[in-house]
Amino acid sequence: MAEPKPRDLAVLLLTLTVVTGVVDAVSFLGLGRVFVANMTGNVVFLGFAAAGETTLSVLASSTAVLAFLAGALAGGRLARREDDYDALRQATAAQAALIAAAVVLSATLGGATRLGGELLIVVLGLAMGLQNAAVRRIGAPDLTTTVLTMTLTGFAADSKAAGGPGSHPLRKVAAVGAMLVGAFAGGVLQLHVAMWAALAVALALVLGVLAVLQRTRRRGADGDSASTKDVKGTGE
Repeated sequence: MAEPKPRDLAVLLLTLTVVTGVVDAVSFLGLGRVFVANMTGNVVFLGFAAAGETTLSVLASSTAVLAFLAGALAGGRLARREDDYDALRQATAAQAALIAAAVVLSATLGGATRLGGELLIVVLGLAMGLQNAAVRRIGAPDLTTTVLTMTLTGFAADSKAAGGPGSHPLRKVAAVGAMLVGAFAGGVLQLHVAMWAALAVALALVLGVLAVLQRTRRRGADGDSASTKDVKGTGE
């Protein structure tokens, strides 16, 4: 598969960062104060719940962590069998299918019922684990799509004010901004419209990323085909 240009790849990963903000807004605000992408938050929540905080659920946080791990396991196996960017394309296709299922679940069962909430946590956790594993394999600095702690650390510690090289400050700011935009959009839709509407926005964004990856793959295939014809035309 042809690799996306660096700028195109950055845009795709920033789009997936927006998706993370939307999905975590839905899970935290609509599924009982649990994250499906930010696993640091869930581990901390587990500690709080174990200490006796009654507004947090050990079951919900544990389910999210296990679902995320299952998704990351699947994404890791996929990444080891395929080209990095083809693995991202396949993981994004699977993620789109899972988020589409979440849209249907939220529009029918909803997140208020025990069954509906747990199913949504599982489906969304799987989707975000897949995303994280595929993006991790690519290894784009400061664009992990799910974790901002190191991005913010790098922004400050690597800045010229700290005596560092000040590398990629705009990309770091863009990553934080993308997460913030996603969280705001997801929060507005979750609180004032409907859960399924927020998840539909996340699905549209993931489908957009998938369309770009598919187009890049077709361009790469066309280029390989043209190269083969050129070789045959010169008698190899």
